[in-house]
Amino acid sequence: MAAYANYWIAMLGCVFRGSRGYWIWMAGLAAGMAAGGIAYSDQIEHGLAVTHLSDQVSWGAYIANFTYLVGVAAASVLLVVPTYVYHRQDLKQVVLIGELLAVSAIVMCLGFVVVDLGHPERGLHMLPGIGRLNFPSSILAWDVIVLNGYLLLNLHVPGYLLYQEFRGRTPRRRYYLPWVLISILWAVSIHTVTAFLYSGFGGRPFWNTAILAPRFLVSAFASGPALLIIAFYAINRTGAFHIGKSVFVYLRRVMSFTLPLNFFLLGCELFAEFYTDSAHVMSAEYLFFGIHGHGLLVPYIWSGLGMGLVAMVIVLTPPLHTRPGWLAAACLLTVVGVWVEKGMGLIVPGFVPSPAGDLVEYAPSAQEFWVSLGIWCFGAALFTVMAKVALAIKSGRLRAADAPPHEGQAAASPG
Repeated sequence: MAAYANYWIAMLGCVFRGSRGYWIWMAGLAAGMAAGGIAYSDQIEHGLAVTHLSDQVSWGAYIANFTYLVGVAAASVLLVVPTYVYHRQDLKQVVLIGELLAVSAIVMCLGFVVVDLGHPERGLHMLPGIGRLNFPSSILAWDVIVLNGYLLLNLHVPGYLLYQEFRGRTPRRRYYLPWVLISILWAVSIHTVTAFLYSGFGGRPFWNTAILAPRFLVSAFASGPALLIIAFYAINRTGAFHIGKSVFVYLRRVMSFTLPLNFFLLGCELFAEFYTDSAHVMSAEYLFFGIHGHGLLVPYIWSGLGMGLVAMVIVLTPPLHTRPGWLAAACLLTVVGVWVEKGMGLIVPGFVPSPAGDLVEYAPSAQEFWVSLGIWCFGAALFTVMAKVALAIKSGRLRAADAPPHEGQAAASPG
């Protein structure tokens, strides 16, 4: 127990030590969390009336962010598979960072679900013993299980490996490798189940497509690597840990496949919608062109698609993607573009028009913006402190007092 206590004390000490830039960054995130907390307290007091949600559009910015972040969490598998299955040595140094990003993303997912409930105690009806989870008949129950299960898997594996490295010990494969293999399948399941949650709504024809799950996964495997590249650039700039060029090349190559494939799947879906010209095309028509003067989302979707196209050109053009500045710009465009397409461009059109034919438009309210910002800032702060501790342990700066010298611990790397 003393060893565990020393481990936590050492980690906390690492979190509260940092450069001026680190503290400025954390102060900015704290300000965002404070603003989100104030907005959420107002929502708790007055209910969802402070949002722009309505009977016709019951899901908005909160569920849009939830959907996007599930994909970010699933994208960690792109580092897990080549590291643990194919033993790529260059990715071993960063795979734990990818898994910690998945932890942060899942925590944010759960946060967005909680705020979307209006009052958090409403979630108690799903807890066994208090209410009913309705498993396995409810797809929502499946989503609850896969998200929380994936969170536990991504807490256990990095936690165990980092603790063993902190103590200067060689990790035992039987304590982490089976869970790694399970997490690979689990990563695919979390976004598949989320897609089934939408496509299973018979009254929402915009979501009733068999390729929704593949689209979710492909877009996740575009935006996830983009976020990782941005994070790795930031880590390299701090000078605390060096991430090799081959890692960026690998992630960029993944994006060079997934970005075009995402546009191909979108084109297939749009062909089926517009060529048949059935009544079900109205949601897609509203999204891309507007209906009867209602076109609030039209600038959103075309801007998002434009960002994706520019990002795709950059990652496919060698003179551009070989320059860090251009690649970072492409990653930022991918992150925002996929969020627009997969968030506002997917969730809201599913409700417009309503099954009764009502054309009620939706845009996030100020409270929704600040609450969402607060959750994003909390997730960014959580990822920052976890990555800071992980990199300190991986580099040997954070070690147990009785641990052997770091140079002699090459065997402690996962594999």
